[in-house]
Amino acid sequence: MPREQVPDQHRRGLYVAVDGGATKTALVLGTSSGEVLASVRGARSSPHYVGVDGSIAVIDALVREARAVAGLPASAVLDRAEVYLAGADLPAEVEVLDKAVGEAGWAREHRVDNDTFALLRAGTDARDAVAVVCGTGINCVGRTADGRTARFPSLGPISGDWGGGEHLGQIALYRAARGEDGRGAATALSAAVAGHFGRASVEEVSAGLHFEQIPKTRVDELSLVLFAVAAAGDAVAQRIVARQAEEIVSLVRVAAGRLDLHDTPYAVVLGGGVLAARHRLLQDAIEEGVAAHSPYAALTFLTAAPVTGAALLALDAFGAPPSAIRVLRAALR
Repeated sequence: MPREQVPDQHRRGLYVAVDGGATKTALVLGTSSGEVLASVRGARSSPHYVGVDGSIAVIDALVREARAVAGLPASAVLDRAEVYLAGADLPAEVEVLDKAVGEAGWAREHRVDNDTFALLRAGTDARDAVAVVCGTGINCVGRTADGRTARFPSLGPISGDWGGGEHLGQIALYRAARGEDGRGAATALSAAVAGHFGRASVEEVSAGLHFEQIPKTRVDELSLVLFAVAAAGDAVAQRIVARQAEEIVSLVRVAAGRLDLHDTPYAVVLGGGVLAARHRLLQDAIEEGVAAHSPYAALTFLTAAPVTGAALLALDAFGAPPSAIRVLRAALR
């Protein structure tokens, strides 16, 4: 069936912006003037979890929903699609996803990249910037005004990554178990972890996970337990938090070094669930560590939804004026 053209009353430069992650997907349909015509959410669309076909299917359903909300024809072709996905890490992965998005036919022009670039743009209008996301996993990207970028494979331990909520939860459980049975240092994590799952001991928690009485996905919840125990003064928990801060500082240091930013003003955007929680021990250590290698860097803890960055990148591609950016930020605040 032929694709329909967008009616004349909507010819302001229409885009669809996508932030697809490991737990959810956010999509915005808007205009080059900054107006938001539709904002919808759906299931996770990271290809690492649902595959490329599954990712496209999730996004396609949201595009259809957004068109309906915006009052556009069901098969209307938009001007631009900005698609940013967790799991678009390696160039080969981006290439495959770029081809799939093109074949989906949502827009005449499109761009696909890692979701950390959307997070970075959501957090700052500065042209020189580095962003770290520490949510389920951890990643870092950087960009400069002259178009250079810095990025990491972000494939987990096999590419040298450390941290993120999933990993921190696993470490908290590991230290709690060893602290309880004597193989490791005594720690308040042991009682806290057992209590979190309503068990008398960490050994019972381990057995519950082994026999699938406790869903293994719930181990991720222990990152919150970790930070609470660290804030209460437990030395073992505090060392884990310090290690996470060290990793974030290292990512910023390396990305900024690749882009020659250490001795110049640049923005550092920090986002993702672990960082958005603004745990004081973690935040203080990051601020101190970044200042040590980049005294002119300005840190920002992201408050806008990352899909805002995907939408702003669409406006940037349209060459939209600052007034449109202000309108968009206000609409998605």
